[in-house]
Amino acid sequence: MPVFMVDRSLPGVTNEQLGAAQQAAIATGQKFTKQGKPVRYIRSTFIPSESRCMCLFEAASADLVRQVNQEAKIPFTRIVEAQDLTP
Repeated sequence: MPVFMVDRSLPGVTNEQLGAAQQAAIATGQKFTKQGKPVRYIRSTFIPSESRCMCLFEAASADLVRQVNQEAKIPFTRIVEAQDLTP
């Protein structure tokens, strides 16, 4: 299944807010999966000096990832297909 990177600009975000957003992404992805639209949150990387967060999701389409992030109310600037090179 394809992997998508969700790019976010999150100026002023706290660690608690990052944690809450991560939990919302996981829970919403699980909700979609139970509805027959598989989306899996993989992980996030936050760059504090740039207030930038990049999150990886596995899904059939970028549109599905967009829907999950919109329903979870997590802002994003773009969603692009990516390759997860974790060994």
